[in-house]
Amino acid sequence: MGRLTEILRLAQQRARDLTLTYEGALTPLETWEVLQHAPGARLIDIRSRAELDWVGRIPNSVEIEWQTYPGKQLNPHFLTELKHAVDREALLLFICRSGSRSNAAAKAATDAGFVDCYNVLEGFEGDKDANNRRNSIGGWRKAGLPWSQS
Repeated sequence: MGRLTEILRLAQQRARDLTLTYEGALTPLETWEVLQHAPGARLIDIRSRAELDWVGRIPNSVEIEWQTYPGKQLNPHFLTELKHAVDREALLLFICRSGSRSNAAAKAATDAGFVDCYNVLEGFEGDKDANNRRNSIGGWRKAGLPWSQS
């Protein structure tokens, strides 16, 4: 069994354990490995434009807002934008700040007919620490994965 298959099976088992309605759940490090081993995989960053501008971007990700800023209104065009940006059969890896909104996006994409949707657990910034701050417990940045400040 190859490394990609091993990672995806683990992510799919997590989905079953958590009773998720989409294909699987990955850690940030697993997500990075999937992106290295599956050239057709696409990382869908669903954070708001403000988050992308102020907090940082992940190179080569597809940026589609799930909620707008300010107001946190759901983007009514999310699925339409997703359909224009990626193939329905592609391996899609959804990421947000903490893994919560990307969970909802992975569900919505699956319900809309995208067949291979995964959530990135911990998201870009991870969980809050004892001081109510992010970036010290989990997340893409804490894992030392590629990102840039715009």
